[in-house]
Amino acid sequence: MFSVRTGKGLALAFFLIFLFPFNSFTQTAAPSVEFPEIKRLDPGDLAFRQFTSDVHANRRRLAGARGVNAEEIAEYLTIYQYRVKPEDDILFLAARLNVPYSALASLNGLNNPSALQPGKPLLLPSCPGIFIPSNINTDLEKLLGAARQETKSSSVEIKIRFGDKSEAYLFVPGADFTPTERAFFLNSGFRFPLRQYRITSRYGIRNDPITGNISMHRGIDLAAPEGTEVFAVADGVVTQAGYDPVYGNYVIIRHSNSWTSLYGHLQIIETVLRNEVKSGSLIGRVGTTGQSTGPHLHFELRQDGKPFDPAGRLRP
Repeated sequence: MFSVRTGKGLALAFFLIFLFPFNSFTQTAAPSVEFPEIKRLDPGDLAFRQFTSDVHANRRRLAGARGVNAEEIAEYLTIYQYRVKPEDDILFLAARLNVPYSALASLNGLNNPSALQPGKPLLLPSCPGIFIPSNINTDLEKLLGAARQETKSSSVEIKIRFGDKSEAYLFVPGADFTPTERAFFLNSGFRFPLRQYRITSRYGIRNDPITGNISMHRGIDLAAPEGTEVFAVADGVVTQAGYDPVYGNYVIIRHSNSWTSLYGHLQIIETVLRNEVKSGSLIGRVGTTGQSTGPHLHFELRQDGKPFDPAGRLRP
């Protein structure tokens, strides 16, 4: 269910999207806001028909503008929601909705295609563009913000209220991912858990430094000063956090596609069980707890419980 207003000759759904400064609007109450929900991605769904009409109109505005007036375009921006289904992927959704996946990803804080979670609502903007949140949380958002520091003339600050919460964004109408941002988003690899490190032991058969016996080393050892920050290599959920006689203080994070990452020998654990973490979130600090010969991070990657060499799957 959604309310409708008329703006510049076109009937539009209006969902409490505010341009700054806020004193140009009057808000008598702060109701709990729910965006109209698209349940089926076909013309038989009334909300889908309205959304595609909004998208078509906004694309015509962008195509006809000699110089994009961000504030004027933002007045026509409408937001819908759609509950992700198990078979959905962001490229399919973008094609079906006629909205670039960069707009869907940036508005919803998706760091990569696998961050799309079945069962969770996805916000759908009716205008192509990039949305940079005021509170930067992911590596991709850092890239978006850094690349658009000089785009003030073609962008506008907006605030979107969803439920009882609101989020401020810098909206750049008509913008798309740069080649670097696109490559970053589509890269399904994992980031390095440390910013500075030295690999002291690789994945594979080795002489165990504690026992002296030949054994399989199921991860890599990254030497760094004690107390060095350790970061999550991808979005996920903390499934274990505690102490093990071998790994010492350790954390295990479950990621998409049945991947898990393990961080061992931590000095301090900086997260908690069942915590949802983003790629780059602080989860601990390098230590030498458990069976360790000096300060380092023991890092493992597993899929369906099977260990893989992390070296070929980590990106800077």
